[in-house]
Amino acid sequence: MPATRIETRRGWIGTRRPDVIEAVQRALLTGLKLPEDDRCVRLLEYDHDAMIVPSGRGASYTVVEITLFSGRTLEAKRRLYAALVEELSVFGVPADDIKTVLVEVRPENWGLRGSPASELDLGYRIDV
Repeated sequence: MPATRIETRRGWIGTRRPDVIEAVQRALLTGLKLPEDDRCVRLLEYDHDAMIVPSGRGASYTVVEITLFSGRTLEAKRRLYAALVEELSVFGVPADDIKTVLVEVRPENWGLRGSPASELDLGYRIDV
């Protein structure tokens, strides 16, 4: 049940917000092998003067921060990184403009339905 935040500068997405969010969701499904209904993706756009980016990066520089349960394999993370680049390339975002940050949380530190996730049947494996 990752919680995903997409952060970028305002202007390049325009009316394609839902499409960008769905593209990131597809990358999560591909990379982490999540169930289709596992969805928590937010998009934040900043004014140009509210976000500095590394030199040489374009207007579409995007940070995708994913908070997720610890336990994913390196192979799953590789699939995720590659899927994000592939999905966002449709919008003209070059691979150099994509930064992905994974924040891994132990399931007992994540509350769902009033209980620690470590005590619930999530319906899928996290050690993919």
